[in-house]
Amino acid sequence: MANNIVKTEFDGLNIPYSPEAEQAVLGAIIYEPDCFGRVTEILPRPEYFHMSMHRLIYSTMLSMYTQGRSIDFVTLYEELKHERNFDPTEGKTYMAALVENCPSISNVEVYADLVRSKFEGRQLMNTGKRIIEDVTSGQHDPALLVDAAEQMIYDIRQGKSIQGLERIESVIIKTFDRLDALNKDDDALKPMASGIGEIDRITTGLNRSDLIILAARPGMGKTSFALNIARNVALKSKKTVAFFSLEMTKDQLVSRLLSAEALVGGTKLRTGKLSDEEWQRIISAGDVLSKCDMYLDDTPGISVPAMKAKLRRLKNIDLVVIDYLQLMTTGRHTDNRVQEISEITRNLKVLAKELSVPVICLSQLSRASEKRAEDHRPQISDLRDSGSIEQDADIILFLYREAYYDKNKVIGGDTSEVDQNSAECLIAKNRHGETGTVKLHWQGEFMRFTSPELGREA
Repeated sequence: MANNIVKTEFDGLNIPYSPEAEQAVLGAIIYEPDCFGRVTEILPRPEYFHMSMHRLIYSTMLSMYTQGRSIDFVTLYEELKHERNFDPTEGKTYMAALVENCPSISNVEVYADLVRSKFEGRQLMNTGKRIIEDVTSGQHDPALLVDAAEQMIYDIRQGKSIQGLERIESVIIKTFDRLDALNKDDDALKPMASGIGEIDRITTGLNRSDLIILAARPGMGKTSFALNIARNVALKSKKTVAFFSLEMTKDQLVSRLLSAEALVGGTKLRTGKLSDEEWQRIISAGDVLSKCDMYLDDTPGISVPAMKAKLRRLKNIDLVVIDYLQLMTTGRHTDNRVQEISEITRNLKVLAKELSVPVICLSQLSRASEKRAEDHRPQISDLRDSGSIEQDADIILFLYREAYYDKNKVIGGDTSEVDQNSAECLIAKNRHGETGTVKLHWQGEFMRFTSPELGREA
């Protein structure tokens, strides 16, 4: 079988293309429809075919397959006759030739692999042209161009390079596959547990492709809360977690994780004044945490493209945590911070979708909550810098501790001390269902949140 290189209208470039392989795939399916399921795993969309006639035939096959209809010469021909770009007379002759000239039904997967490889070659050429155009324009930062080029090539390898409209039939197939996998208790598709039961109940867990904003005033415990979730996902669920800290160093993050795991005060870890028993607890905690598949990055002012480039080098990433939004940059100089934050949140949502992982991004709140006399609990309007945070987020969580604002309050005419350990997680937005408030217990000495009932983790 020849591996043809043909001329096309695109700047006279030689485009990789194998007409024989495309014809052999279609002919094999018409002759033996049972092989179609194996072919769709290799060629999920019509765009893998170069010839417009082949794309039309394969698209019709996909439609019939989705509807559960049988595919053979007669049924396919009758369906194609309804297509505007199909000539019944010439088309019938061409379909007969596809079946007659198919070399071997048993090799259909080999032919499909060849069609796919030629498609990827065309995609690689188009990507190269785009990279050359971007570089020669001189309008982009070279560092960003490197990240963009790496992303485009990565997308080709992952089969994500096709852009545009997709027929509902192919989406339905994916949905049925996902539901079937969930029915079979496939953990790969289920939302991950954050380890905080009531939050998981309300939000259904950490859903893949979700952008989750965790916001609070400085000092409220955002980083500790995020580390608690990261630890639960990595240790209890055995998932891979990437934690980007734009404020704290990796050493500081690990100290907090050790403090929470060993129940040794953070002050002692900073001073190094530990008893023998505390040393043993720290060593044991280190042994437990070292088995976690967790990666830490403390690059200051990191951009989303740079973050994405690092994540691509990890395999099977399950959760991304970013601390925090207002310290991120786009990599370009701009005087409009609102516009910059809007671009960052949009790119974070795209990142979550492309990698199919939940992204938890911490965010600061404005001082508006402190100015409210009656109730300091945060509201969505308190989010700093941009309304796009609310728009792009699938879930918005607020952390709140009454003791943060006032150590004493009047209850029934008496001045009573506020519970220093009482905390709340306010679920202010939930694209998947209800909102609500979850009670928590704050252990400031160990930098961790637990359930209100002391003695068991949240």
